[in-house]
Amino acid sequence: MSIEIKSGTLSDFFTSAKETARQIDRGETITPKHTVWMDTHDLMQLLKPERTALVKYLRQEKRVAFAELLTAMNRTPVSLNNDLNILAKYNLVKIFKETNPGHGMRKMVESGFGNETLEFRVCL
Repeated sequence: MSIEIKSGTLSDFFTSAKETARQIDRGETITPKHTVWMDTHDLMQLLKPERTALVKYLRQEKRVAFAELLTAMNRTPVSLNNDLNILAKYNLVKIFKETNPGHGMRKMVESGFGNETLEFRVCL
């Protein structure tokens, strides 16, 4: 199974949904689709080298503390937060806080795609 990330408009999404509905009406077997539709601008932002490196890192680590991620990626907190917010917008990462025993709370980042294949498509 893979996650397909498509760039398109709301109209493109509804066209795809209507085609699936037609297949159901015809009694065809439908395979589950794991498609994320996003704005073309966001897709182009997502494909920046820093963000793709972040996705690759999270694929290996699965779950990591924000502070560790800063060090591993050699990034500033502001730039890393910007990248994580774009990835979180499309559920590619999960950001949450957890107790850090004896030290209060810490920000954690977790992969939202697990071992799934990510396929990027731009439909213009």
